[in-house]
Amino acid sequence: MNHWPIAPILLPLFTAVLLLALGRWRPAWQLPVNLLATAALLLICVGLLARAADGGVTAYLLGNWQAPFGIVLAVDRLAALMLALTAGLALASLLAAAPRWHTRGAHFHPLFQMQLMGLNGAFLTADLFNLFVFFEVLLIASYGLLLHGGGGRRLHASLHYVTLNLVGSALFLLAVSLLYGVTGTLNMADLAVKVAQAPDADLGLLHAAGLLLLVVFGLKAAVLPLGLWLPTTYGAASAPVAALFAIMTKVGVYAIVRVFTLIFVGERLAVAAPLLLSLGLATLLLASLGALSAGSLQRLAGYLTLASAGTLLATVGLAEPGALAAALYYLPQTTLAVAALFLLAELVARQRGDLAGALVGGPAVRQPALLGGLFLLVAATLAGLPPFSGFVGKLLILRSAVGGVDGFAVWTALLLSGLALLIAFGRAGSQLFWKVSPALEGSRHGVLAMIPVVWLLVGGLLLVLLAAPVLRFTEAGAQQLLAPAGYIEAVLRARPVQRVMP
Repeated sequence: MNHWPIAPILLPLFTAVLLLALGRWRPAWQLPVNLLATAALLLICVGLLARAADGGVTAYLLGNWQAPFGIVLAVDRLAALMLALTAGLALASLLAAAPRWHTRGAHFHPLFQMQLMGLNGAFLTADLFNLFVFFEVLLIASYGLLLHGGGGRRLHASLHYVTLNLVGSALFLLAVSLLYGVTGTLNMADLAVKVAQAPDADLGLLHAAGLLLLVVFGLKAAVLPLGLWLPTTYGAASAPVAALFAIMTKVGVYAIVRVFTLIFVGERLAVAAPLLLSLGLATLLLASLGALSAGSLQRLAGYLTLASAGTLLATVGLAEPGALAAALYYLPQTTLAVAALFLLAELVARQRGDLAGALVGGPAVRQPALLGGLFLLVAATLAGLPPFSGFVGKLLILRSAVGGVDGFAVWTALLLSGLALLIAFGRAGSQLFWKVSPALEGSRHGVLAMIPVVWLLVGGLLLVLLAAPVLRFTEAGAQQLLAPAGYIEAVLRARPVQRVMP
């Protein structure tokens, strides 16, 4: 059996255990070990992405138990894309934490690796209950990371964050219980078969379970009205943690795409399709208004996280192959750009004294050309200006939304949002880099401090330079999701390895 699919889970788990021991005996070794493990994780995930590009679905049987009786991991194009994106983002976040943040509190490094374990497990699992388990792993780690560095703002934000997610976990368990009571299974491939064959008498319970899952995943994706916590929470987190959290809303989007293209499909069961478009558009418009009113660069980045989630859900809600392919292109580029803005916000804030990232006139930054240039690149990407990856992603979405009331609504919301974001970035840039007084005394940022932001921006640039092969991959990924027979067959027909006794 090929054991690479479980490596993105085991590597962070074993690294976290090692980092806990090093924290007691060799604290100075934690950072290099964490960096080495995260870099190795990136290489593994890129290898899985290359393997998934041929269209095959790799199923891995934990404990060598055949589905649906045992736990199965599955790697298809979507899962591999999310794994590679998470690892690349994690490396940038860890590099950003290296100069100062990782020593501001206890257990940063083990929590960081446990967060990666939870994220990777959520993308890999082919079992609904284990999706819940990995959600809990990543959420528990995120609670600790959110509080890292201390402070009243972080404590206040964490209380809301923890409370909402505890409610979400309770609803998730209720939905899982309903599905298991009706079908007798929680393997997602097996659920796809049994839910499709369910008698009409069970449709009410199945619809209730599907809507509960939509609420749970909508909370993770921060969709309206469940996402008002996000700008405050992400704005209060330290910059490296907020940058890593840029992938958290995408976990909710991933779960919606996975579950509602695999299990709840067809006219009898498509409970989410009528809601995704309207909820996504409402989230996008509300987040755009929030960006216009943001009082700090960190809160602006939080509202842009919300806007990207709304754009993705609205695009998925179009229920077209082209729209789903556009969403798969838009997802990595917006995640990288938002994470870059969180990291850049800290670099700007550190040179403005007590004003930090507040969007009011104040001291000039000591490196206006460098920081202003990076801000311009991030702003142009997130606002969707050509020739950046944000423009390509939004153009693909607009091309897929042609005709009908739904298409008109997407065009209107996306164009209005783009205008609002241009105004918001113009206001922020003028306050930070134009309406300024003489700079405060202090040190300049070294080249190493800029590397994480540049790393993320280069990732967006590669999505433009390699647009043709990336689009072929996303189109094939959309087709694979909308025709899930291959995924179902790979999971249910995976056979245990026969061991020959000596």
